[in-house]
Amino acid sequence: MLGRIVISRERIDAVVGRMAAEIESDLENRDPIFIGVLKGCVYFLTDLTRRIGRPVEIDFIQASSYGASTTSSGSVVLVKDITADVRDRDVYLVEDIVDTGYTLHDLVKLIQARHPRSVQVVALLSKPSRREIELDPDFLGFEIDDVFVVGYGLDFDERYRNLPDIHEFVPDGPESS
Repeated sequence: MLGRIVISRERIDAVVGRMAAEIESDLENRDPIFIGVLKGCVYFLTDLTRRIGRPVEIDFIQASSYGASTTSSGSVVLVKDITADVRDRDVYLVEDIVDTGYTLHDLVKLIQARHPRSVQVVALLSKPSRREIELDPDFLGFEIDDVFVVGYGLDFDERYRNLPDIHEFVPDGPESS
């Protein structure tokens, strides 16, 4: 069930604006492609790229490590690969949350194997206390405590993504084990 609001829509909006400005200043002389990590990135990627005042290309990749659980399995499965050629491109890999780091680590390695000019990680949220693999986003919105959160693209078992705020999710039964 839904718990307290961890980050309000107003705070999200302000931080996404700040991040877009930082990224836009980083884009000079670059050929950027924003690769969103589905499905959680959708709202964040949309809000972020709409605030960048130059043409950008977007693609998507999808990996899974949670399933219907509130903890990462540590096993990353590629569900959907990108279709764009990233060779000699500047890749901004856009993720909703960095938790243990396994998913993002594997995705960065996958993208790097395709010889981009650069790969930078853009994450809305980070839980450094849960990190099992050393990985720090290049652009970060918020660091949060070790609570399971939903809303603004983040889900539990594919639900709650559409909430405008980010809420703590409080497990209340066998569905959340």
